[in-house]
Amino acid sequence: MKKTLLSALLSSFFLLGCNSDDTVTVPEPTPVQGVKFAQFNLAFAVDNDPTENYQRWVGYMALTVAEQNALIDAWKLDVESGSVANEEQHLLAERVIQIRNIAAIIQQNRPDVLLMNEFNNDGTATDTQVLEGFQNNYLSVSQSLNSVDGGDRLEPIHYPFAQNYATNTGMTTTFDLDNNGQTGDANDAQGFGFYHGHYGFTLLSKYEIDTANTRTFQKFLRKDLPSAVNPKIEICDSPKHKIPEGMKCGDLWFEEAEWNELRLSSKNHVDAPIIIDTPEGKVTVNVLLAHPTPSGFDTVTYNNRYRNSEENEFWNFYINGEQSLYDDQGQKGGFSGTHFVMMGDMNADNVIGSQIHAPHDGIIKFLGNDLVNQSVAQVGQAHTPISAGAAESKNPANNWNGTHPYPEIRTSVFGSRADYAVPSASLEVIDSGVYWVAEGETGRLLFNDERVGKYGDSKEISSDHRFVWTTVKVN
Repeated sequence: MKKTLLSALLSSFFLLGCNSDDTVTVPEPTPVQGVKFAQFNLAFAVDNDPTENYQRWVGYMALTVAEQNALIDAWKLDVESGSVANEEQHLLAERVIQIRNIAAIIQQNRPDVLLMNEFNNDGTATDTQVLEGFQNNYLSVSQSLNSVDGGDRLEPIHYPFAQNYATNTGMTTTFDLDNNGQTGDANDAQGFGFYHGHYGFTLLSKYEIDTANTRTFQKFLRKDLPSAVNPKIEICDSPKHKIPEGMKCGDLWFEEAEWNELRLSSKNHVDAPIIIDTPEGKVTVNVLLAHPTPSGFDTVTYNNRYRNSEENEFWNFYINGEQSLYDDQGQKGGFSGTHFVMMGDMNADNVIGSQIHAPHDGIIKFLGNDLVNQSVAQVGQAHTPISAGAAESKNPANNWNGTHPYPEIRTSVFGSRADYAVPSASLEVIDSGVYWVAEGETGRLLFNDERVGKYGDSKEISSDHRFVWTTVKVN
């Protein structure tokens, strides 16, 4: 997937032809006015299915356009007749619809640099079949802004640079990390996942990704973060969850041997330099990538709240140059670059929820850092990402999420601002936004379609998260 633009440049060169004095006229390069950095949780990682596996996604992405069209044509006949002729093919068609809709959203918004969360890999990031299939059979194929209804065809998009990253999700341990009396389940992995690579993430870029100088923190131990907390059992009278046998209120949740081997990142933390050629020279913008564990799903501790906060606060320590941090190559220290854009589904809202209060406020600490561009990070500022679709969506979104005081900033169907593309204060922002079109607008079928699946929205159509971007000046 890593390719240069040499062939394209050579083609352009020969198409120019020669003038009368046999000299070749080469136009001046188009100045880079702005670079669009975007975060999108694609929701390609199926939840609550222990049989979920990487090879399924290899198969989905390998489907040719003709095979996709045949599946969708049969699906349309099922919808028209009100009965399903072949359930397996019907469900496969709906998976294709989801993937195509995701590709359409990317083609419509055309980011220069894109982090795709919940893009499954093989765990070690060595196999690229899913990545290549998504590029060749979906992104490189014109999709429709009207989903299965067709029309309003979008321009294909190609990314010459792409990078999978190793992940802790589904990486088994020998420990009973959830204290349920058995080992080997998804909660006993370094990061929750039914297989190694579940919920991974991938970076796409139109500009060179400096892999030689990329830093990863997959192996960084949770205990080594300056603010890390080994949680205690403190939810002692829950009607839903019982304290595990042999434990009592106030006990540490993780034994010493477990705490000494538990990693911080539920997936990975990555600092990837992006090299952008401008008329004034090369400019490097480091993208800081992560996907912290959700802060919910706690039982008798606040372990998930602590871990989410700590994964978010890692970046605060990092941009402050914390010397105790170490990467997977053994290099110590924090950020040493000039510009950065933090991108990820951070699973934390900086306005509502448990993450706005200490000791679980890692997202607040990072976004409030003076090194972060406050016009994007904070609410009600010049470049706070917002959308009309979020503003009109149900508030509260469901019966467990509270009413959001600023519904226009939400990036998820569950009612929170969870997704971020936040630049450093050193970068000038051109614009930003959340792609979530309102009812009645073109493109709405990429978000809601009652004909698809059981509910006709969320992950059945595209994702339960929305595409978020920030465009910055680089010259």
